[in-house]
Amino acid sequence: MINLVLWVVGIVLVGIAIWRVRPPLSRMNELDRLAENARRYDSWRGGSRSTAADDETTGADVMRQVLRRQVLIWVAVGVAGVVLIVAGFAVR
Repeated sequence: MINLVLWVVGIVLVGIAIWRVRPPLSRMNELDRLAENARRYDSWRGGSRSTAADDETTGADVMRQVLRRQVLIWVAVGVAGVVLIVAGFAVR
């Protein structure tokens, strides 16, 4: 009986993790596409659009860090779900 509970909880955790990890991943891909577009524009234009140093942290960099943290958290939840599923087979 305990193995069934572990399987159900594990499957629910994996499902929630997949559902919650998709939006941050798609947003990160969008940010990467926008950054690549800006780099292409800069190379076409023949220089940098800004006069600030290139090593400055931008809002997109901060957003990417926040999204990466969210992805890591939900991947950890998914891994915990897989561990529970495997534990359900081990308890059996």
